Amino acid sequence: MTTGDRPILLIEDNEQNRYLLTFLLEQHGYRVVSAADGARGIAAARSLAPALILLDIQLPTMDGYAVARALREHDALRDTPIVAVTSYAMPGDREKALEAGCTGYIEKPINPQTFVAEMERSLKRPGDALAGASPSVGGQP
Repeated sequence: MTTGDRPILLIEDNEQNRYLLTFLLEQHGYRVVSAADGARGIAAARSLAPALILLDIQLPTMDGYAVARALREHDALRDTPIVAVTSYAMPGDREKALEAGCTGYIEKPINPQTFVAEMERSLKRPGDALAGASPSVGGQP
């Protein structure tokens, strides 16, 4: 299965993190669209219907928990996998992300050698619409 015309949406305020995650995903054939804050991320998700969303929790203005809740309020995004990618690693942070509507959780700093596999593994849950997104053929959108 491929993501087809549906990109991965990366909502991340840190420019270096956006660059690194986009680079890693594109090297595995994924098409990535990014947003630098929660409001732009919500708008992009509504217009793009992404295959999955990678969401930083520590965002300016609107945190990732609020973004995840807002995304889940839209019928078209209710089943879209949302993976929190965050430096929040205290007891209860993972549960808080899941309660807000995230379906997966990856701690920062990420390991560049294993990040894509971790992301894909976090999506392989019974009943997921995608059961794990796959790269587009030949790395092209």
